[in-house]
Amino acid sequence: MAGRLLVDFPLYLISDRKQVPGGDLCAAVEGALRGGVRAVQLREKDLSSRELYELACRLRAITSRYGAKLLINERLDIALAAGADGVHLGENSLPLVQARKVVGENMLVGVSCHDRERALAAQDNGADFITFSPIYFTPSKAPYGEPVGTERLAEACRLLRIPVFALGGIKQETVRAVLGHGAHGIALISAILASDDPERATREMLEEIHGAWQQKGKKA
Repeated sequence: MAGRLLVDFPLYLISDRKQVPGGDLCAAVEGALRGGVRAVQLREKDLSSRELYELACRLRAITSRYGAKLLINERLDIALAAGADGVHLGENSLPLVQARKVVGENMLVGVSCHDRERALAAQDNGADFITFSPIYFTPSKAPYGEPVGTERLAEACRLLRIPVFALGGIKQETVRAVLGHGAHGIALISAILASDDPERATREMLEEIHGAWQQKGKKA
């Protein structure tokens, strides 16, 4: 445990190059990094192993320049080969216990969760953090059913000791609501990557996050 990386970021950017105007994912991610993003998940499921590895290496170089963490969705082999900081597991990924044996204790392992049972299981099996989704409706999470809403988010946050990132349909105007229900941070795609100016969009998101922290401080 002593060498494990910290979940010290409040904003978790998930990639989807198809949402980037012009399609240049690396440029969009670098804009977000300039804006203050310090954790990026590479999630491009339609790429071949070689293509994903090459993209992971490019993003590893970019994130390293900004002191940011890079996690790879599901592909433990790519994460290890590219020198990433961790992996993010979905419902159909390798079981968490086995994944931890492969990547070791010094890499972050995040888990996608959609209900309290999976969230608790992720914590019990050694996850460093989870994403809890979908909070609001979003096309990318539609296959997982109706939005879980902020009350279930609050329940998950109360039950877990590890950080919970709210994911799904989160916009600038809903950041304070989800953080007010106990989330450690927010995870998102389109609010930053679909923007014409990812750097500005990131700064605005972080301003909302910091504003929510100040608001919570005043209430305490």
